Amino acid sequence: MQEAFYALADDVLAGVSGEEVLLLSFAGEESDFVRFNHSKVRQAGSVSQRELGMELIVGQRHLRSVLTLSGDAEMDRARSAATLAELRERIAHVPEDPHLLYATEVRSGEAVGEDRLPAREDAVDAALAAGEGKDLVGLLGRGGVFAGFANSLGQRNWFGSHTFHLEWCFYHAADKAVKTAYAGFEWDDAAFARKVATAGEQLEVLRQPAKTIEPGEYRVYLTPDAMREYMELLSWGGFGLKDHRTKSTSLLKMIEDGATLADSVTLRENTAEGMSPNFTDSGFLKPDKVTLIEAGRYRDCLVSPRSAKEYRQPCNTDAEYPVSLDMAGGSLAAGDVLGRLGTGLYVNQLWYLNYSDMPACRITGMTRFATFWVEGGQVAAPVNVMRFDETAYRVLGENLLALTAERDFLPCGETYGARSTRSVRLPGALVEGFRFTL
Repeated sequence: MQEAFYALADDVLAGVSGEEVLLLSFAGEESDFVRFNHSKVRQAGSVSQRELGMELIVGQRHLRSVLTLSGDAEMDRARSAATLAELRERIAHVPEDPHLLYATEVRSGEAVGEDRLPAREDAVDAALAAGEGKDLVGLLGRGGVFAGFANSLGQRNWFGSHTFHLEWCFYHAADKAVKTAYAGFEWDDAAFARKVATAGEQLEVLRQPAKTIEPGEYRVYLTPDAMREYMELLSWGGFGLKDHRTKSTSLLKMIEDGATLADSVTLRENTAEGMSPNFTDSGFLKPDKVTLIEAGRYRDCLVSPRSAKEYRQPCNTDAEYPVSLDMAGGSLAAGDVLGRLGTGLYVNQLWYLNYSDMPACRITGMTRFATFWVEGGQVAAPVNVMRFDETAYRVLGENLLALTAERDFLPCGETYGARSTRSVRLPGALVEGFRFTL
């Protein structure tokens, strides 16, 4: 894909003239997908696709168009040339954009991760073996995702990442299932076996009569997957410079009132260890890491090109939400979680999260799938669905007892249009006095 993109870029950019600046962005993937139901393969296929973004700039005017590439070099050159001609005809009719910003310093580079993926057949066999005697429902996605950038100023960038993501449920009945995921850059049989064993043990507990818990405050353990839902909601509007300057951020109290989280909470946008490109569609290189919260104190914002221009700050991202969010681990060993939890709730997943009071960073949502009542450090019974209502300042602040030393790498499983390159790397969290309202 890289050679084809660079060849196409050279041809298209040769047509730029006068004061024109042309930015080209490329997105492509070579992915395999396998869908499972009742522990059998129900659907298998592969996707190969390529997309070219073209943005023409003249002064402070700009227009962008996106076209799907066929892979036929001659056809793609002709369609790209025709698209450039159309942009050229229309650009004089659009208003100037005072917040337009793109990279003018040429900083070319490549970052291509090694392909260490398991063969599709091996991953499928492992999933089928895990589901033997159970009702396994899930989806396996694996393959390479690629991005490129080129402009008429001479810059060239390329990125490639190879990952797998197996997400599955051991289904019991009604709304009772154990949902688990295993993902990463390299398959580890032992790590996968541990996840399968844990899910199998939880499935056996799920067969017991469910317990209904009265509303109130409980000690809880939030698994990394439950933490993902919580952190993803915080990411929308929590860390962007625009949201901070317009005082619409959900972390307003940290900015205005000096509110803090626990000293153990450090959050970073960790591009270097994620699976998203390390450059933007406007040609800026992303830093390897941006520290958002350090030891419970707010530190830096994510800054898009438009905000960078408006507020005169360095650009460090495309859009102002994390795509490679990384939370530092703590000191709690995963094997000690139940003992430290003592009596309380073991929460595997959350869903339907939203803000109930955004300025206070209060979040409401539901438990999902396998939530368990724990007594004396032992899993005692499954728990029916509950609603919680909590602020980040309690969950990640005054009521946070510990974070696990182990962290899970959790890619986003979305495939709308293409495989997502978003990911998180998170620990589990032991929290005191977690409020359930229903």
